[in-house]
Amino acid sequence: MSAAGSPLAEDGGPPRGPVGPSGLLDVLRVASVVLDTEGRIVLWSPQAEELFGYGAQEALGQYAARIMVHEQHLDLVVKLFADVMSTGQSWAGAFPIRRKDGTTRLVEFRNMRLLDDRGDVYALGLAVDQSTVRRLERDVALSTRIVAQSPIGLAVLDTDLRYVSVNPALEQINGIPAEEHLGRTVREVLPQLDAGALEAAARRVLDTGRPVVDQSTMGRTPADPDEDHAWSVSLYRLENALGTVLGVAVSVVDVTEQYRAAVEAEAARRRLAVIADASARIGTTLDLDRTARELADVAVPELADVVAVDLLDAVVQGRRSALGPAEPAVIRALAVQGHDAVEAVRAADPPGQVARYGPDRLVTECVRSGRPVMVPRVKDEDLARIARSPEGAELLARAGVHSYLAVPLIARGEVLGALDLKRTNNPLPFDEDDLLLARELASRAAVQIDNARWYQNARGTALTLQRSLLPSHPPVTGGLEVASRYQPAGATSEVGGDWFDVIPLDGGKTALVVGDVMGSGIPAAATMGRLRTATNTLASLDLDPARLLEHLDRITGGLEQAIATCVYAVHDPGLRQCRIANAGHLPPVRVRAGHAPELLDLPTGVPLGVGGVAFSTTTVDLAPGDRLVFYTDGLVETRRHTLDERLDRLLSLLNGPDRPLEEVCDLLLRTLHEPDNFDDVALLIARATPPG
Repeated sequence: MSAAGSPLAEDGGPPRGPVGPSGLLDVLRVASVVLDTEGRIVLWSPQAEELFGYGAQEALGQYAARIMVHEQHLDLVVKLFADVMSTGQSWAGAFPIRRKDGTTRLVEFRNMRLLDDRGDVYALGLAVDQSTVRRLERDVALSTRIVAQSPIGLAVLDTDLRYVSVNPALEQINGIPAEEHLGRTVREVLPQLDAGALEAAARRVLDTGRPVVDQSTMGRTPADPDEDHAWSVSLYRLENALGTVLGVAVSVVDVTEQYRAAVEAEAARRRLAVIADASARIGTTLDLDRTARELADVAVPELADVVAVDLLDAVVQGRRSALGPAEPAVIRALAVQGHDAVEAVRAADPPGQVARYGPDRLVTECVRSGRPVMVPRVKDEDLARIARSPEGAELLARAGVHSYLAVPLIARGEVLGALDLKRTNNPLPFDEDDLLLARELASRAAVQIDNARWYQNARGTALTLQRSLLPSHPPVTGGLEVASRYQPAGATSEVGGDWFDVIPLDGGKTALVVGDVMGSGIPAAATMGRLRTATNTLASLDLDPARLLEHLDRITGGLEQAIATCVYAVHDPGLRQCRIANAGHLPPVRVRAGHAPELLDLPTGVPLGVGGVAFSTTTVDLAPGDRLVFYTDGLVETRRHTLDERLDRLLSLLNGPDRPLEEVCDLLLRTLHEPDNFDDVALLIARATPPG
């Protein structure tokens, strides 16, 4: 059975059994009347009763002309009737009638002669209200014009979803003549479309009667076989006046331009989102490697499936680099990131590796010229110029690299390196929009990378200077066993001015110093070096700790914008004592057997360089085995905890069993110092040793 309920022939041809009635006759309300040779009514249909107003009992046996025709046309109608009966030729025309209720109506008539099996002659009259006929004619004419002249593709599918009719617009859209549609399904006519989705939607419309409006579909038709198009398809169920399902009406609108505009708008929105993401994520620190990783993370997978950030090795070392036409590029890989592209990542140089790329390589061309290099569709011969080695080219081939783009990283007029982009999973080749986005990312990231590069070089210089100024002391000196550590600040901060010193004095005594110059970088390291030199000179005079700090305070005040904190202690093994003075520094911790670790109760004093405030010396006992722990604020201060909480944590760590001083240093740094701390750390631990 078809969806409309009509029986079909086994061969798929026209139905051979009874079919449902058409609703058109019911819309027309055709009245039928049979007359004898004298013009009397012998048969009278219900529709005739409805049209003329007379019931069957009133009409049967009456002269038809008297009740069916207006009196002013009576003679003409009688003559026409006689002609039909005598000649056998049918007649059609329109006459006004007067209904039983006295109203007048214009009716179209069809009259024809009938002959029965006995040879008797009758007349059949068919009558329809002319206004109904005209209304249907207008509807049909309007529908025909709309279908024929509409710019929208229109079609009718039967209940088996085969084309019944196609308008000229759909012929043009599909590129197939109307007659080649008829009797065939969408799948048969347009095999390159997703016909399954359309047919499923059409069957839902047939079953439920609910229309489908603006369903999107994409594909190619013979009208334009080389380009994808987008269409908006709407489906409506067709029914006759009795509610019998006739099929599905289909409207098709080509929305390719709108679709492409939407795609371009989405691409522009995506580019802006990537750029905004890059602004927020790239350059969060001044660490060179991390900045490169941030750039790679932003670009994958939005822009490429495999991204490498490479810098010229000379640039990393702080030198300018200009390549000649025949010179190779010596490149240091900083970051590699991939999205489901293991083979292609393996072909890239691992971060930290320095590699030489020949003059013919595309990345060499990019950094030499300072211009992007784009290969939208990579061929086999291109892979040899993309990879550094034949093995790398083979890996790229296996990974399916089909598009390549290299964009120079340029900051302050200098080419730093290149942003290297490859596509494997993304089927689209790099285009001008991708190039625009890549250049914007490279431009923004290059400034951050250059800042990190200069910072790293400056920080390395300051750190080298600072380490050269820190002491190298023996583990045992003057009745003390000592251990120390210096930990530079995290990557987000410059080198600080923390220092420590162990100074042998006459009489077996030892001076212990820990200080912190406010500020960072080379100026802080230089100030620290001056104060350390001054402290060593003053310590040789065997001054009282408070007196020594007063001299340091005057020296610091003479330095430009210099402020420092400092703890200075002198250990006397003969007296088993330490004399200590403090200039605004955190108090040392004394650890004694049988006692809980304690912060020494010292007058805090003011930092060096403030001036005008006297310092004082405090004497504390330090028996053999006792320890003093000196440290700078970078060990205990954080943004998430109070200073008291952190000092309590320090004391709890020192409250464990006795262990080697080197292990204690490592324990304190590992537990207390946080990697992202913005301050450096100086740590000095001294343990009094037994005499001899």
